[in-house]
Amino acid sequence: MHHTSHPEGPGTRLHGSQVAVPCWLLRGGTSRGPFFRAADLPADPAARDAVLLAALGSPDPRQIDGLGGATPLTSKAGIVGPSSRPGIDLEFRFAQLQPDSDRVDTTANCGNMLAAVVPFALEAGLLAPEGDLTTARVLTLNTGLRAEIRVRTPADAAGRRHVAYEGSAHVDGVPGTASPVEIAFLDTAGSVCAELLPTGRVRDRVCLSGLGTVEVTCIDNGMPLVLVAASALGRTGRETVAELDADRELTDRLEELRLACGELMGLGDVTGRNYPKMTLISPPASGGTLSTRSFIPHVCHTSIGVLAAVTAATACVLEGSVAHELAAGVTGTDAAVSVEHPSGEFTVTLGLDTARGPGVTRAALVRTARLLMAGDVLVPRHTANREEALR
Repeated sequence: MHHTSHPEGPGTRLHGSQVAVPCWLLRGGTSRGPFFRAADLPADPAARDAVLLAALGSPDPRQIDGLGGATPLTSKAGIVGPSSRPGIDLEFRFAQLQPDSDRVDTTANCGNMLAAVVPFALEAGLLAPEGDLTTARVLTLNTGLRAEIRVRTPADAAGRRHVAYEGSAHVDGVPGTASPVEIAFLDTAGSVCAELLPTGRVRDRVCLSGLGTVEVTCIDNGMPLVLVAASALGRTGRETVAELDADRELTDRLEELRLACGELMGLGDVTGRNYPKMTLISPPASGGTLSTRSFIPHVCHTSIGVLAAVTAATACVLEGSVAHELAAGVTGTDAAVSVEHPSGEFTVTLGLDTARGPGVTRAALVRTARLLMAGDVLVPRHTANREEALR
């Protein structure tokens, strides 16, 4: 592994009246966004966020003046640097932007963008290939989550190793197939909340105006989620994404529930936050374990986030949770949980300690990633309000 130095300092190359910032655009799982070397961005968080907003084109519903794709799933960014911490190779900071907001949220995780971290680091010179398989340990600075990630790095005819993007792995929600990115999460419980079950209970009852008491499971095994049976809100859980997004009564109820559960989970007022994610659940429809409709947090996800899938899968094995009573049986100590979503399914392999409850000891899964563009993103010189912030 080596870190590429930049003697001129971050963002000092001018392109007319704009600043050219080195940038790699990658798809990670079912998400997409620009990745940056930490050394290429301002150290000051406010100046850094201003650069990210300009790069993505926020705030604007179409993000017409930037790289964003006008949805939360394509309004993301990754910042990666080498690590001096023992047992850690790379440090990753995830940034969630929104098309119509000027807020940059760096408090939560994103497992889909995490899938692109090691390919990016290899492309950007932050990591050297180790052989046919390159493995790196990544620390997500947002929450302290650690993951071991493995990617294929074959050699060409001249013996030069490169990231393999072609392969037979398929991720529902992504066209075609690609080379697998194997992710093993090392510690996910209580990623943002204080613990796996932040309320201290496997099931809570919340009163909704005009509806009465609704039972939920509040859980955080990588992503804070509120799981609620679709039937409890008068829905089937089979609705399409478009139908759910157009269902104003439902989205209003989900937001009322989200705000109440945010307080219960010790997160305070979550009005301006992207979590907890609301997830409607129902019995499996296509031979999986559990069917989901996940909101991020105000629009329905076309599939489901990686860490949301891990968390939902975990709830399936917790006796007494709202997911456990709807899920198809999960057996064995190395259980595969198939989380159905609007675009297909997402399989999470859980290591279970059945002697204690059961307890979840690890979570592993496969994603894919692809480099889409490498070059510079241009941002106005005045973006950070003071020119020296970009030096």
